Amino acid sequence: MVEFKVVVSDPEAGDGKFIKVKVVGSEELSYSQDMKSGKVLPTALINEKTLRLVNTPYGVVTLRVWKDRAKNEKVKLTFKVRVSNEVPDDTIYVPKDLLTEKLGVNEVVGELFRAKAFQVVVDGDKARRFVGLKVGDVVDASVVGIPGRLLRITGGSDNTGFPMIPTLPGPAKRVLLLSSPPGFHPREDGEKRRKYVRGNTISEEIVQINTVLITPEKLQQVRR
Repeated sequence: MVEFKVVVSDPEAGDGKFIKVKVVGSEELSYSQDMKSGKVLPTALINEKTLRLVNTPYGVVTLRVWKDRAKNEKVKLTFKVRVSNEVPDDTIYVPKDLLTEKLGVNEVVGELFRAKAFQVVVDGDKARRFVGLKVGDVVDASVVGIPGRLLRITGGSDNTGFPMIPTLPGPAKRVLLLSSPPGFHPREDGEKRRKYVRGNTISEEIVQINTVLITPEKLQQVRR
């Protein structure tokens, strides 16, 4: 079965400003097996005011909870938010089972912000939509749960970590002499190394696909 981990970046997410929120575990929100396996983002509830403060047009947020600031220990969770004005200001309701699994509590204080990046696992028909596409191609973002937007493919890697190279045609693995990323990060000026890389076309041997969110309007501007 074809399966890809699709990493989605939001280039307009900003500088990471956040709002402090009370995080409440809700028994009414499910934490399904698809959510646990990363195929679907878990759902969270916030009110309209909080949604405006977070400024997330795609409805995807990241919740950061510090376990130990001194040791830089934190937990980051990503949610697809839904508006409910029954939720108080500066509060987010999340699945109770998820909260207890990740943090062992029913309530906690966290930091909420527009997600800069998140990942979704796709398989079956959704995964097959990617096979044969190249770096630079676009696909409907509904494949990761964001209708009305597009995903531009920016790269990827296979199960051994070898990256896709935009300038290498096809899906095959090759050895190239590289002087810059992707595939090689030189430590000295002029340094070159021979490295294994993948071509620019997605095959079933790719495991991770990197993408960036764009609007249909921006795609038209680029094509002009």
